[in-house]
Amino acid sequence: MVDFTQLQSDDDLKEVVKSAFDADLAISGAWGYTKELATIIESSDVPLKQLEHMLASMRAYIEMNMTLPQEERYGSINLNESAREEVRSNGLVYDKVTYEITAMKEDLYTAFINEYKEGLGKEGFDITEHFNQRKKATISRTVMHWFEVHQALEK
Repeated sequence: MVDFTQLQSDDDLKEVVKSAFDADLAISGAWGYTKELATIIESSDVPLKQLEHMLASMRAYIEMNMTLPQEERYGSINLNESAREEVRSNGLVYDKVTYEITAMKEDLYTAFINEYKEGLGKEGFDITEHFNQRKKATISRTVMHWFEVHQALEK
């Protein structure tokens, strides 16, 4: 299993998200690795679960792509929520969300996409084998993301 480095929260989370993804979100706190380092959602114009998924996707993309050398980067990064728990502590409300993340090395992903585009509909292209190879090249990881949401729930 590949280990990814946890992101440090030395900078203003809101500014990092704005700079990296051009998204102006009402957030603060940290990257959500623990309850103490929760991502604080101050308010949201979209459903809370949708914003949480977007923030978890941003974290995964930074961890698995943006902060790595070109040859180590992952693409085709997909998150699916697998568990959710509401935790109340010291008058605050947290969503503790578990995501299953799948991805593959960016260069392999590009090669698979090109192979698919070139081979689709042509005699001799084994689409089943193509997708079997893609599946073998895909990594899977389980991550937890803590969101502190009491302010967003009050609005």
